[in-house]
Amino acid sequence: MDNVLTLISNPADGALGSADVDKARIALEKLGAETSPADWLSKDEAADIEFDLVAPESSEAAVRQALNNKPIDVIAQTTLRRKKKLIIADMDSTIVSGETLDDLAEFAGLKDKIAEITARAMNGEMDFFEALKARVAMLEGLSEDFMEETMKDVQLNPGAKELIGTMRVHGAHTGLISGGFSYFTDRVREQVRFHMSLGNKLEIIDGKLTGKVIPPVVTKDTKHDMLIDMASQRELGMTDTMAIGDGANDVPMLKAAGMGIAYHGHSVARKNANARLDHGDLTGALFIQGYRRDEFVF
Repeated sequence: MDNVLTLISNPADGALGSADVDKARIALEKLGAETSPADWLSKDEAADIEFDLVAPESSEAAVRQALNNKPIDVIAQTTLRRKKKLIIADMDSTIVSGETLDDLAEFAGLKDKIAEITARAMNGEMDFFEALKARVAMLEGLSEDFMEETMKDVQLNPGAKELIGTMRVHGAHTGLISGGFSYFTDRVREQVRFHMSLGNKLEIIDGKLTGKVIPPVVTKDTKHDMLIDMASQRELGMTDTMAIGDGANDVPMLKAAGMGIAYHGHSVARKNANARLDHGDLTGALFIQGYRRDEFVF
């Protein structure tokens, strides 16, 4: 069949059951679709239902309604080139659980003030570049030692290593690109084993932050252009690409990618992505590609 609907749950929120899969199939068939029996990618966690005769776009809303807002992610797509050969991932609140700039600001006693600006930027209420300048300026005079202290508390989101490890083993190229700082992207790249990383560079003089970012600045356009360039370098069509992120700064790359995923995203990212992972962890991006849990690699 030409299309596939994937149901993904977070086991911590309650297992995905056969009854949920049956409801999804019935909803598809009410739309006029022909469906296949469920293919379980992971017991009680993720399942595929292949279907024809109905567009993927119209099927998601119908299935979500049938599931009565149960905490299950619903993703419909074509089966064509489902497994991707390139992934670009955002870092803060995507690969790692927090916002590293906000965490760094805690050492200056400014976390709440800076986090408010971060939230506005991620919601698309404030230009990212202006927000970055304003937040970094507040850190003027902060010792660079606090960057190391901040890194000690950085936590990977569940499934980060499995997502990148599995895609690498299957031949995909992987990139970590962030409007955050290279000090953190370099270290997270090593932990998760991305092929490459790119972040902004903080100006440091005499061991203290100057409150400035060294140009060029990584922006939403940088992320978009990097996705295009990396695909072109590997002679890949955009259908073969995946991007994953959570905020307004990720929207251009999410829209450009063959599969753009909003991961526990702000509303602006969720509205502009091909798929939403609101409940599952990062391994959901593997289930979206049709990988089975027994294929995952750390």
